[in-house]
Amino acid sequence: MTSKTTTKHYDLIVIGAGAAGMMAAITAGRRGKHVLLLEKLPKIGAKLKATGGGRCNLSNTLSNEDFIEAFGRDGRFMHRAINTFDHHALRVFFSKIGVKTDAPDGFRIFPVGHSSQTILDALSSELKRVRVEIHSSQRVTEIKKIDKHFHITTGCTTRTHPPLTYTANFLILATGGKGYPQLGAQGDGYGLTADLGHTTTSIFPAMMPLKVAEKWVDTCRADTIANAHIKVDIKKYRKLQAQGDLIFTKQGIRGPVVLDFSREITPLLAKESTVPILINMTKGMGEEAVRRHIKEKHSDTAHYNTLQLLETLLPSSLARVLCSLSGADPLKGFSKQPGEVRMKLVKLLVWTPLTVTSHDGFDKAMITRGGIRLKEIDNQTMQSKLVEGLYFCGEVVDLDGPCGGYNLQWAFSSGHLAGVSASAL
Repeated sequence: MTSKTTTKHYDLIVIGAGAAGMMAAITAGRRGKHVLLLEKLPKIGAKLKATGGGRCNLSNTLSNEDFIEAFGRDGRFMHRAINTFDHHALRVFFSKIGVKTDAPDGFRIFPVGHSSQTILDALSSELKRVRVEIHSSQRVTEIKKIDKHFHITTGCTTRTHPPLTYTANFLILATGGKGYPQLGAQGDGYGLTADLGHTTTSIFPAMMPLKVAEKWVDTCRADTIANAHIKVDIKKYRKLQAQGDLIFTKQGIRGPVVLDFSREITPLLAKESTVPILINMTKGMGEEAVRRHIKEKHSDTAHYNTLQLLETLLPSSLARVLCSLSGADPLKGFSKQPGEVRMKLVKLLVWTPLTVTSHDGFDKAMITRGGIRLKEIDNQTMQSKLVEGLYFCGEVVDLDGPCGGYNLQWAFSSGHLAGVSASAL
């Protein structure tokens, strides 16, 4: 027996029920559109629920211009989306659907209670209120545009039954990137839009821990280094740097500064076999400042040995490592060390070298670097320049930002703009 294909028509179909897709669907639903939200996982918002370890850093309090600048040169693409729906508008939106937000550190914005479940529950309720249909466990396998209508074919991901076909006047692609595939992000959108003529940049995992060649990091796992400064030690890439808290792991480094910096490192690792980096762990002190500190501490505490002296700057585990790397005897006084040892120790205190060798790929990547090319998208509407009626939002496009609520705000802002634009006609 030949299986039949079921067809149903909508004003708008949104593919992907993450932050961007849910916002796009709600925005269109509020404007009276008949909207279908397709999600390949059994439940919507899986990645949103896991964001920030479940705390859900929604956005931050930067001005719109400073927010956009944090995305680098391509940030200018975001002007319309952010200026139309910035962090003020986002907080008002959530307040109106029952979620209060705060910025306890004056910068990062969270839901009060710091639970992503409150965000997901509120969005789910609003989707229901504006009558958005949600079909989960539906993987989109094909997109065609025939006679001004989009034809979307899906297959069920949880059981076997005939494929389903839906049609719509407009389509919003919010399929995300490839980071954390267990939460649904597998880069589906890249292949689906290739058949419609869209192209994708090179794709790299980003916002993730990094592995290094040096074994001594394993001995320093108990300590967090506040306000560390990292830079690439390759001449033509020395402008690549980041600043923030650093944590050592059994095989490498992690922490906010590493999550941010990995956005620059993973593309380099695709070109280079290894990437040498330098880390300042003395809160930005240069060689003169370090020498002055040592001299002052030495005069105040003449009985201190070299290890104790270094412990006034660094955790004990790191102080021992730097003694070993410089060839210093940790139990001798600093002035008793050979001159070349003292010089090497000062240089190591200012810039400690590490060699990044690898990472865990997309399995541990919070975001994706790369995506649908920005030049193929109208940033005033998020509509494709190649296919009328097709819109993009969120991580599927070639735009990613650092830690601190940047990427979620972009998801909500671009989703809102796409939803408004797709509802205008």
